[in-house]
Amino acid sequence: MPPPTEIPARTVRPIDGVRRMLADLLGGPDASIAHRRAQAAAFAASQPPLPAGLTVTLETRGGVPVERLEPQAATALTLLHLHGGGYVMGDPAGSRGLTTRLALTTPATVFSVDYRLAPRHPFPAAVQDAVAVYADLITHGADPARTALIGESAGGGLAVATLVAARDQGLPMPAACVALSPWTDLACEGSSHTTLHGRDPLLTRDVLLEMAALYLCGHSPADPLASPATADLTGLPPLLIQAGSEEVLRDDAVRLAEAARACGVAADLRIWPEMIHVWQMFGDLLPDAEAAIAEIRSFLLSTTA
Repeated sequence: MPPPTEIPARTVRPIDGVRRMLADLLGGPDASIAHRRAQAAAFAASQPPLPAGLTVTLETRGGVPVERLEPQAATALTLLHLHGGGYVMGDPAGSRGLTTRLALTTPATVFSVDYRLAPRHPFPAAVQDAVAVYADLITHGADPARTALIGESAGGGLAVATLVAARDQGLPMPAACVALSPWTDLACEGSSHTTLHGRDPLLTRDVLLEMAALYLCGHSPADPLASPATADLTGLPPLLIQAGSEEVLRDDAVRLAEAARACGVAADLRIWPEMIHVWQMFGDLLPDAEAAIAEIRSFLLSTTA
């Protein structure tokens, strides 16, 4: 009798461990908003100590609270960061897995905006707050040519909407914008909402539409400041757009890049294989997160030189 065929052990991917962690945290991509809020608050409260060489202070900019992260080796580069959370949850502390790395690796001073949240503060409160902070920064010494906006998820869409609103108000444009897994179509019409349903461990179309309803409060999702994939993006600075191949918002990133290019805006769209929504937050667990941060750093340094 021939010996049995040896079946090679299945390779364990780091992303699978992150998926399991998120499944334990949320219980599934269709978790309720109330449960997500509770878990987000617990996550923000359980952040590890700050890395050496970095200070965090609370400030008010343009009447809006912000968290300022400043490395000892800070350069003149300024980053305005907008957190995710579907416009209904989240805060700067919950995004420190991203912002601390950005501050230290770029290096740059990061201003993470604690913008108002729905449903208490519906659209366009988040856009108004982000523009107010940006205007305050450049009024008080930040050089637009050495300034960039960055946001993840809803914050990615908000970063682009902030640029559109700032442009329309006559404010100078920053040097660059980075949109990570951006939510840019609040009507959720991209085909990836269907084709990737069940593969995204964090989101479903139904959950996103519930968040959109709370944020819009009856306002049309077609408003370009709510869904910047529908906006005239003429005159905006270069964009770096990162999205995972496994997230339902993948097509939001694609549509944003297409809309930007149609308006003559440079847009570098990067779809990362096997990655999920906002994988860049998990630098301690994912080599791909560290690689994504390195790509962001290179983009920022090249556009703000």
